[in-house]
Amino acid sequence: MPWSLLGILYIVCAVLCAVGFYKFVYFLSIGYGFAVAGGGIAILVMALITPTDAPLWILLIQAALFLAYGIRLSGFLLVRELKNITFKKTDVAKDTLAKNGEKKMPVFVLATIWIVVAALYVTQVSPMLFRYDNGCTDILLPIIGFVVSIGGLVLESIADNQKSQQKKERPDMVATKGLYKMCRCPNYLGEIIFWTGVFISGITAYQGVGQWIMAIFAYIAIVFIMFNGAQRLEKRQMARYGKDEEYNTYANKTPIIIPLLPIYHLNKIDKK
Repeated sequence: MPWSLLGILYIVCAVLCAVGFYKFVYFLSIGYGFAVAGGGIAILVMALITPTDAPLWILLIQAALFLAYGIRLSGFLLVRELKNITFKKTDVAKDTLAKNGEKKMPVFVLATIWIVVAALYVTQVSPMLFRYDNGCTDILLPIIGFVVSIGGLVLESIADNQKSQQKKERPDMVATKGLYKMCRCPNYLGEIIFWTGVFISGITAYQGVGQWIMAIFAYIAIVFIMFNGAQRLEKRQMARYGKDEEYNTYANKTPIIIPLLPIYHLNKIDKK
């Protein structure tokens, strides 16, 4: 295992996701995008400073994909946060915050979360690091992986845009058109597809049990996180739209995250 390089990568990811100390959720959102983009750039810089047999253009494409992923995710979330800041200046928002308040987490809890998520982000970009450090020269699987990742990135982008447009048209209902006919969380599906591509791109680069464990752990972790996110989203939607017949009809016939896979709910449904 290239521990020294992993250490450098960890420092980069930790610094970039440290925005979570300002607001906890940033560890898992804006900081996540920053860390992935920064991790890809850090590995590319390593390759430029100390070249290996790994084709530089392969590393350039992977870094570009990580950068595009980070810019899309963090950019989308930053825009949404700016809108929230504007809303918080309204009298309605001030009254709500005054009643509910904003809970602050203890510093040691934030530090623990920071350490853990930074390590997770390192494992997610590690396939690129292993390809560089091991000097892998093959190009077929990396190209296949890149195509898969691009497909996931495009899917996420279209899904987010369609959701925004549909919520403008009908703020009282979840998105049900376009990609949302295919599954209820196409953006989460796109996320899984993107990281599937990253894993595939590194299959021929992993050497030794440690590298395989790290890469497999990262992939399983992101799939779990996406299903967990879909479960929490469904729970919120059930609380808001659970008595709406239109929502229930849509939810009961549309797979929650994987098209054609008949998993329609991740929460217990009260059948009456």
